[in-house]
Amino acid sequence: MGHRALVAYQRPDRLYDLRYSHWGGETLSLADEITATTPLADGAVEGPLLADSISRDRILRDHLDPCVHEALYLVAPADDYGVEPYRVCWLEWGDGRDGGRGAIVASRPNDGSTIRVWFRATKTALADIIEMGALSRRAAQAYLEARICEERDGIPYTYGESLDDAESTYTPTPDRWLGDERRGSNETTSNRDESEE
Repeated sequence: MGHRALVAYQRPDRLYDLRYSHWGGETLSLADEITATTPLADGAVEGPLLADSISRDRILRDHLDPCVHEALYLVAPADDYGVEPYRVCWLEWGDGRDGGRGAIVASRPNDGSTIRVWFRATKTALADIIEMGALSRRAAQAYLEARICEERDGIPYTYGESLDDAESTYTPTPDRWLGDERRGSNETTSNRDESEE
């Protein structure tokens, strides 16, 4: 399966050339392995370009699928190959076919697992709360996104969203009224009774 990562090399025009690493998302070790003498980390980063001359926004929107990729590296060749590694966090639930909302969190190789463990624990607890019916999926997602932004300085994004549109095309998963599923068809709430009078 691999631990997929994208590696973006900044060009002199401040755009990026994008490459792929099949195992680069596992430990974030590419942050130390990419150097001026080993710009492709001795083959850990594939040579062929996925895209060239693209902005950071396009990397997130068009290439960094939060359901697929575990890491993003921004490399600055002009700055002695300085590398900024980011963990990728998927902010949705389900099978991954209906949501591309994610976040990137700045990290270092020695603390990459800390972010991963924190995120999985938080998301798992929220999934249990959703299953118990105490919180809607939309509310849980908003809470998760707020936590990752406030506690980890995460940068949320929507994969597959067009920047050409004036308004965001992101539509969160609709709320369900869990109480309605539990009520029998003959039961009514006090609010319904009052509105019918």
